[in-house]
Amino acid sequence: MTTTVPIQTAKPAAQSGQPRVGVLLVNLGTPDTADAPGVRVYLKEFLSDPRVIEDQGLIWQLVLNGIILRSRPRTKALDYQKIWNTEKNESPLKTITRSQAAKLAAALSDRDHVVVDWAMRYGNPSIKSGIDALIAGGCERILAVPLYPQYSAPTSATVCDEVFRVLARLRNQPTLRVTPPYYEDEAYIEALAVSIETHLATLPFTPELIVASFHGMPKSYVDQGDPYQGHCVATTEALRRRLGMDATKLLLTFQSRFGNDEWLQPYTDKTMERLAKEGVRRIAVVTPGFSADCLETLEEIAQENAEIFKHNGGEQFSAIPCLNDSEPGMDVIRTLVLRELQGWI
Repeated sequence: MTTTVPIQTAKPAAQSGQPRVGVLLVNLGTPDTADAPGVRVYLKEFLSDPRVIEDQGLIWQLVLNGIILRSRPRTKALDYQKIWNTEKNESPLKTITRSQAAKLAAALSDRDHVVVDWAMRYGNPSIKSGIDALIAGGCERILAVPLYPQYSAPTSATVCDEVFRVLARLRNQPTLRVTPPYYEDEAYIEALAVSIETHLATLPFTPELIVASFHGMPKSYVDQGDPYQGHCVATTEALRRRLGMDATKLLLTFQSRFGNDEWLQPYTDKTMERLAKEGVRRIAVVTPGFSADCLETLEEIAQENAEIFKHNGGEQFSAIPCLNDSEPGMDVIRTLVLRELQGWI
């Protein structure tokens, strides 16, 4: 459960005389509505980004507009409906990211010249609306915080692309900083370990092993220089050391592949099937690449992959929540932000 704390985006003028500083948390994005029209708008923006699908040529445009956007929104809308926050009529990702920003604002409330806001790379609230609000609030400096522990061009870089596009339209630009990836940061690894240990202590069974599932990526992107796979490996190895596990007890897999190209392996769904067929009966899955629970964790892992595991002979399956706006999760965000604001506050 998340606890919503009002975000203080309209602070009175800073008393210290220091320039006002804006902090903009950014996550991937979400449809505005859990129906086919809402998902179609979201997928159109997401899949039209050359960072996500690098070849935006004629063939892709025909496939996107003639096939994908005609059929996929209906099926994905059904998936979103399974996990939708009906009380707020929004996706859990939006609920959690808002709460992360609110809790960060509360933690920095003693610094009267710091303003915190949040945005989505795709969908709403947009990065442009977030930057516009911070500038309207008097922020002369902005720290953009892509909430992706592991760097990749389709996530971290596209946030920077959009921030730069917004600033490129301004005559009077604020000074900009962007937080770096934190895939093996000590605070992040410790928070992951604590969240895993805390969750396992609540289970009525002991998992035989843990699977660390990261979002997938076409192998060709890594072959061309994207460091994402290496970052995922580094995160997993650091987590193994912290938990005292080896590669047989904490596995690394990749989920959410799309299209016909080869993606990073091993695949999460195929691993679930294989483990169950090999006699593994109790398993837990953690998703270290996601800073907040979303469709890929709440539906794809906790529902689809749980079903694959049980259908093939598995008996007990548990999806470990993301760090979200938990105390360990907020420790990570707060540590990252304060480190990068040095010299500004």
